[in-house]
Amino acid sequence: MTTLADKVFLSGADNRPPMLEKDMYDSWKIIMELYMMNRQHGIMILESVENGPLICPLIEENGVTRPKKYSELSTTEAIQADCDIKATNIIIQGLPPEVYALVSNHKVAKELWERIQLLMQGTSLTK
Repeated sequence: MTTLADKVFLSGADNRPPMLEKDMYDSWKIIMELYMMNRQHGIMILESVENGPLICPLIEENGVTRPKKYSELSTTEAIQADCDIKATNIIIQGLPPEVYALVSNHKVAKELWERIQLLMQGTSLTK
C-alpha cells in the first residue's frame, strides 16, 4: 500500500504541498507541518497556522492612533505578515476542490486549518 509520505516523495513535494486525501488527514497534517517548516521562515509560517496572523501594530500620528501600513512595519513584522499569507497559500494549495469549496470563505491560515480539521473529523468527507 502506498502511503501519503510515499506519494509526497514521488510527486516532488518540495515544490508543492501534499494534496489532502479524505482518508489520510492525520498523515497529511503532519506532512503539511513539515512542509511549512521546510520553507524559508518556516517557524513563522507555522506560527501563523497555530496562533493566527500578526496583529498589526498601532502608531500614533497627529493625535490619532492607526494601524501601521505595510511599508511602516519593521523587517521582522513585514516577514511575519508575509508568512501569514504564505501559510494560507500553502494550505489552500494542498486542498482538493471539494474541500476548498467548503472552506474558501476563510482567508486566515489558523481559521482555515481549524475548519479543515473539523471537516475531516466530523463530516461525510472522511467516510
